Parts: sequence; structure tokens; C-alpha cells
Amino acid sequence: MLQKTESKNCLACDKVVKGRSDKKFCDDYCRAAYNNELKSPTNNFIRNVNNALSKNRRILENLVPEGQETAKINEEKLIAKGFQFKYGTHSYTNKKGDVYFFCYDMGYLPLENAWYLIVKRKEE
Repeated sequence: MLQKTESKNCLACDKVVKGRSDKKFCDDYCRAAYNNELKSPTNNFIRNVNNALSKNRRILENLVPEGQETAKINEEKLIAKGFQFKYGTHSYTNKKGDVYFFCYDMGYLPLENAWYLIVKRKEE
């Protein structure tokens, strides 16, 4: 007596899946496409945050002249360059109580009258 096999369809493209009984996708492309689709809202959010962090870091890095460790800029110019203050990786409070905000290794310290001191984190 022949055993009847139930055909399964690919979860991504709906083609008939051949091979192991527990196989869900017809090939690696469909498996990746299916999983990427499941995660796309999360991936888009993470990608957008990472892009904003990278842009903030680039802006800060370009403000410090070659060979120098710090620079000063006012808030208006930072915003005009596309800097977004809501995105940062961490903060650091020094012994005086000053709070520096960082985008990876580049940071800024809020000063008086909407001015900022731009700094590069020193290697330890």
C-alpha cells in the first residue's frame, strides 16, 4: 500500500515545497524574504535610529578642526546642519558635575546662551 504524502507550500511564495517533511520554504531566498518581512517594522525603526546617530556623530566630528580636540558652536548652527538632539548613545558626568552627551566617541557639553562645546572622547 502506498503512503499518501501531503504537499506543503512555501510560506513566502506558495510554491510546493520538496524535501524534508518539516521544510517550510522552497529556498533560502524565500526564507530570508519571509523573515525580513516579519521584522521589517522593527528593522526600519532600528535603521532610522542608527542613521540618525551616525549623522549626529559625523556632524560633531566635522566641527572639530584637524589637530584640535574641541570646538564651540551655537545651537542654531547645529540644527541647521541637521543635528538631532534626541539621539545619543550615552552621557558622561565629570567630577565637576558637567554632563556631556555622546554619539559614540563624539560628544557635546551644553554651555550658556545655547552654545555647545564639541569634544572627542579620549582613548583609555
